[in-house]
Amino acid sequence: MTCGQKKHQQPLTQTKNIAMENKMKIEIWSDIMCPFCYIGKRNFEKALAQFPNKELLEVEWKSFQLDPAMPEVPKYQEDIYMFVADRKGLSYEQSKKMHQDLILYAQSVGLEYNLDKALVTNSMKGHRIIQFAKIKGLGEKAEETLFYAYFTKGKNLNDQATLIELGKEIGLTETEVNMALTDPLYVQKMENDSREVQTLGAKGVPFFVVNRKYAIAGAQQPNDILQTLERSFSEWQKENQETTLETIQGKSCSIDGECN
Repeated sequence: MTCGQKKHQQPLTQTKNIAMENKMKIEIWSDIMCPFCYIGKRNFEKALAQFPNKELLEVEWKSFQLDPAMPEVPKYQEDIYMFVADRKGLSYEQSKKMHQDLILYAQSVGLEYNLDKALVTNSMKGHRIIQFAKIKGLGEKAEETLFYAYFTKGKNLNDQATLIELGKEIGLTETEVNMALTDPLYVQKMENDSREVQTLGAKGVPFFVVNRKYAIAGAQQPNDILQTLERSFSEWQKENQETTLETIQGKSCSIDGECN
């Protein structure tokens, strides 16, 4: 290859910006039958709405099954007050009062909990669908749809027809829902999520991990979440800041073989 030379070529000074291509990651572990997880989701969304750099955040929802041993049709399935009273050694009145307080808490963040209709069940099938939905970029939609189905609509999250209907609301086909419910891969993914969060020190859910540096345990207030996001993002931005190069341009050959 012969390199030519243009006459009267003068050195040029250029500035080139190398933009940030990655995003700060936020991981959220939850169980779709955890009342505080749905409340925590709403509070997180309110914090996110106030965060000016949300386009530079990547949010991933992860699974944590609170009670893997729960039967699909547990004793007192149709009476959540009696189910909890029996499990925790409370009176029926104590359990109902505790749940009424929970309903009011949910209302304060804009959620409607119709616990009189709740059907207690094992959450594994819901987690299977979430894991499949994540592959298609529908993790958040799956979480919201299943939370709403359980706490507000009183849907049975172990009923095949119901899960297919909910899967379609999420954006999945009937075939994809059936695949999620039968392929052991999605159980493995759920179990991997559960083990992972325990290695991070989680004692319960919801559990938010921001940039693998900060954790938010429980359904914290939006302002507290926002402060953690801002602090984490400021640190992340310094670590991933744009690099500005001042280039003195002389004679050179480009990668496509042009020389001047």
